[in-house]
Amino acid sequence: MTRKRTRREFLLTGAAAAGSVVGCSVLAGNQTGSDAPPAPIPKTMPERVLGKTGVPVPIFGLGGAGQTPLSKEGQEAASVALIERALQLGIRYFDTAAEYGPSEQNLGKVLPAYRGQIFLASKTHARDRDGAWRHLEKSLKRLKTDYLDLWQLHHVSYDSELDTIFSKTGAIQAVEEAKQQKLIRFAGITGHREPDIIAEGLRRYAFDTTLICVNAADKHHPRPFVTGVMPVAREKNVGVIAMKVPAYGRLFKNGVLDGMHQAMGYTLSVAGVHCCVIAAENPEQLESNVRVAQAFKPLTEAEMAAIEQRTAVAWLDSTFFRAWS
Repeated sequence: MTRKRTRREFLLTGAAAAGSVVGCSVLAGNQTGSDAPPAPIPKTMPERVLGKTGVPVPIFGLGGAGQTPLSKEGQEAASVALIERALQLGIRYFDTAAEYGPSEQNLGKVLPAYRGQIFLASKTHARDRDGAWRHLEKSLKRLKTDYLDLWQLHHVSYDSELDTIFSKTGAIQAVEEAKQQKLIRFAGITGHREPDIIAEGLRRYAFDTTLICVNAADKHHPRPFVTGVMPVAREKNVGVIAMKVPAYGRLFKNGVLDGMHQAMGYTLSVAGVHCCVIAAENPEQLESNVRVAQAFKPLTEAEMAAIEQRTAVAWLDSTFFRAWS
């Protein structure tokens, strides 16, 4: 009797036939066009172990959507330049998602040659098993890889979504199957709307990570993520990746904060946060953010309190994304 091929075998066969899981070097000094292995990505930033994954990651990673060419159509050249610069600067954590426009394709143009050196995370916004599988298959093909380090359930916002996800035909079934077939190493849940929903997701399933909003203004929201999610994450040793760190730059409007050193410094000083992901509009902005990460030192309680006091007047404008679903 013929054994039915697993999805992993199917995807690997397709990748081999297309010759797609191949890349060329982009780091300076190794642009030979040969099959020589790429130069090592330099370690330029502090690192933290990402919770129960046991994997050390830089405290700052590159976001694949938002104010960045990565997720915009017709910006391939700018995207490639940004990704190449990220590698040169020592970035090894790359965040993307199935619904981030051409983000996965753009990352797939550069990252395959460095696959063993990077931590690659993507997401599915499907809540059912079959829909999640379709997203995973497309993500792997676009990224030109045969596995993801982290696959996340994207922007989970409501109880009804949790009920669907954890049903017999829910997305969690695809997560379990993908882990068994070694298409993903770790699983996560993300959200920027309701911390209680993320906390409940962490209670229902042994997720390895969570990607949540942690910034200096969210503390003033009636339902803050830090107090709503972090206790559960710490109890279960879940890796915490922070997003919305500068609130799309709104924390810098009208002199609320002086710059990224305060925004990122605050986020990375919150107990239990392991790293953060921030998008970049161009290589120059990325370089500036990396310099902040390189110089990071945990803030004192007094310094954090002073930043919180400054953001109190702007918390509503700086947490506008909490209404998204």
